Amino acid sequence: MKKYSYVGKGVPRIDAFEKITGTAQFTTDLKLPGMLYTKLVKSPHPHARILKIDTSEAEKVPGVRAILTGEDAPYKLGIYICDKEPLARGKVRYVGEAVVAVAADTEEIAEQAVELIKVEYDELPAIFDQREALKPDAPLVHEELGKYRRAPFIFPQPSTNIANHFKIRKGDVEKGFAEADVIVENEFNQPQIHHVQMETHSCIGQWLPNGQINVWTSAQSPFAVRDLLSIALDIPRNKIDVTVPYVGGGFGGKAGIHWEPLVVLLSRKAGGRPVKLVMTREEQFNTVAVRQGLYARVKTGVKRDGRITAQELEYLWDSGAYADYAVNVGRASGYSCTGPYEIPNVKCDSLTVYTNHPYGTAYRGFGHPEFHWATERQMDLVAREIGMDPLEFRLKNAALPGCITATGEKLAEDAGRVDECIKAVTKEIGWGKKSKKGKKPRGKGIAALWKAPAMPSFTSSSAIAKLNEDGTVILSIGLTEIGQGTPTAFAQMVAEELQIPIEKVKVVNRRETDYSPYSWQTVASRGTPMDGNAVLRAVEDLKRQVKATAAQLLGMPENALTIADGRVFVAREPERGLSLSQVATCGILPDGRGIRGPILGYGYYTAEGLTNLDPETGQGLPALVWTFGAQGAEVEVDPETGEVRVLKVVTALDLGKALNPLLVKGQIYGGTVQALGQALMEEFIFDEKGRLLNNNLTDYKIPRAPDIPDKFVPIMIENPQRNCPYGARGIGEQVTMSVQPAVANAIYDAIGVDIYDLPMTREKVWKAFMKKGGR
Repeated sequence: MKKYSYVGKGVPRIDAFEKITGTAQFTTDLKLPGMLYTKLVKSPHPHARILKIDTSEAEKVPGVRAILTGEDAPYKLGIYICDKEPLARGKVRYVGEAVVAVAADTEEIAEQAVELIKVEYDELPAIFDQREALKPDAPLVHEELGKYRRAPFIFPQPSTNIANHFKIRKGDVEKGFAEADVIVENEFNQPQIHHVQMETHSCIGQWLPNGQINVWTSAQSPFAVRDLLSIALDIPRNKIDVTVPYVGGGFGGKAGIHWEPLVVLLSRKAGGRPVKLVMTREEQFNTVAVRQGLYARVKTGVKRDGRITAQELEYLWDSGAYADYAVNVGRASGYSCTGPYEIPNVKCDSLTVYTNHPYGTAYRGFGHPEFHWATERQMDLVAREIGMDPLEFRLKNAALPGCITATGEKLAEDAGRVDECIKAVTKEIGWGKKSKKGKKPRGKGIAALWKAPAMPSFTSSSAIAKLNEDGTVILSIGLTEIGQGTPTAFAQMVAEELQIPIEKVKVVNRRETDYSPYSWQTVASRGTPMDGNAVLRAVEDLKRQVKATAAQLLGMPENALTIADGRVFVAREPERGLSLSQVATCGILPDGRGIRGPILGYGYYTAEGLTNLDPETGQGLPALVWTFGAQGAEVEVDPETGEVRVLKVVTALDLGKALNPLLVKGQIYGGTVQALGQALMEEFIFDEKGRLLNNNLTDYKIPRAPDIPDKFVPIMIENPQRNCPYGARGIGEQVTMSVQPAVANAIYDAIGVDIYDLPMTREKVWKAFMKKGGR
């Protein structure tokens, strides 16, 4: 195994100083000359026609500079379906939807003006359950669904509430069920939840009189913001500059486009002054995009020997009022629907459904934690039905190299090993051995996982590596740092390839579309395999230029030269060489003439081997790379109260290569705690009118310090993949994916009760125990 100087080492984050000392500037911190501040009038109804908006009194308030209604902003927005506008126009579709926006000299003035605006509504029947929304007589959330612009791989059904219907058809499901000895069918539910980023959504827009649009935003994907803004407003991309400074958390909720068009339009109406919008925490819950809910039905046919013969899956996603990323979540969960198992006969219908809830978007894992809740609970329930150990059952059906996925892809030999992950977790958790006796019952549970980046087949990334006059290097990337540690890992790669101290590598943390190299989006755990490859190619291009210049100066062929320790030299005569600073801007011949020029390495990477999927069968190649893993949990349950205490969580990931084990551990720790929130406490609670009752961090529960497990055990399995940098796969989302079913399976092991609906609150666990016959 090759030894590395920097790759594979636990290098501390290179952006830690700025974040710890508070010198890192976030969008919320920015203040521009003449800046105005925005407040919103929001809908009190889940579904209603807008009859009249009276802004006359608000217009009289001193300091009010612009008021915008939906009629002033008839622009369609959306990354996959253009079904949304900057402000509600014609009707509102969820409680909290923005109806009117005010820009004023101060937030207080804007708030005062908002209170004076009167809106008249005519209430319409509302729908809050995706299953009810599918009925023929259900109220339509979008009457003009068939007219919206959409991506070619998204399939809305006009005159229904179906925003997308994704299908998988592999083999013959009915034949597979006929061959089964046992058929097990179950239903599982998850509610809408929130990302709860530390920094709420915030953005600044300025539309100058000369037509130039400047945006500063807390977003994951500056190029997506520019692209979607350009399409919506019909403005050339060279007239739009999007800057993303430090971002205080994304988790998918800041992907795509959100509030940027609104502040840009307000700026135009205010004569070109910059306009800022910062969501309050309550608005972050009520008005901003959330994670969609899921109803899942799973029917599994199995032989007595444990071989699965068929599986039928129905995923119904509660997209809320708009499609946003939810339609692609439904697609991605559809082609991954079986989990990491080879099943010969599969039928899956994954439907993204409009309701009058807040609208859904991407969330860490892109639908995979949600459907793994269903499939990994089902694996335990089926194993129990046939009297087989859940470990043996998983290994018997595991998707290994050479197996065929639900889309017809044959897994490559270097695709990763879910069986090794499962075995590592069960060994560490002491599978088959009774838990240590405590005052309360204890149990153990396991669950497996897989995920590939969810993205179009033609996405690309690029990077630029610039050699400075003193031999230091500046790396520019388009990928946004949202906490995953990308700048540090990429700095390690540059230092490794050039064999220079990592302190001599700077990764630009600011992303600006006018200057930064292009990257599709910061989503889907695609950064390591895609942007990482672009970085390696940029450094290779830089090295080629260094050698070309040095070869002329040293009178040697390029292939005889080596770069290390800040020098380029003859491999067989190390003393014969030049410092990198001597070739950075040009080479200087003995007579003073200059040759070549400044060294700037460029690299790109475009997804390879992917295809579109057949709209009727889902067959095709959607996956650049699969990341496999498994997680295990040990819990202690108090039957008297239903309280679940997670004692230990084990996570094993086949990540190909741990570029930075310290960062990997951080991802696992943070992702595990986030997943435990989904498992035990997080949920949106609505009243019968669709009003969110827990729209703050007092009532919406997230894990606190006492909820953190006593022990985390990260296990890094390294089966490298050829098309990834150093063989490394992405893992940012995978760390959250199967904690929930592992905890549920452990609860059954402890007290013998099954939970089918998340979150597994104290009340829910207690009621299940009492129903089982507990005292």
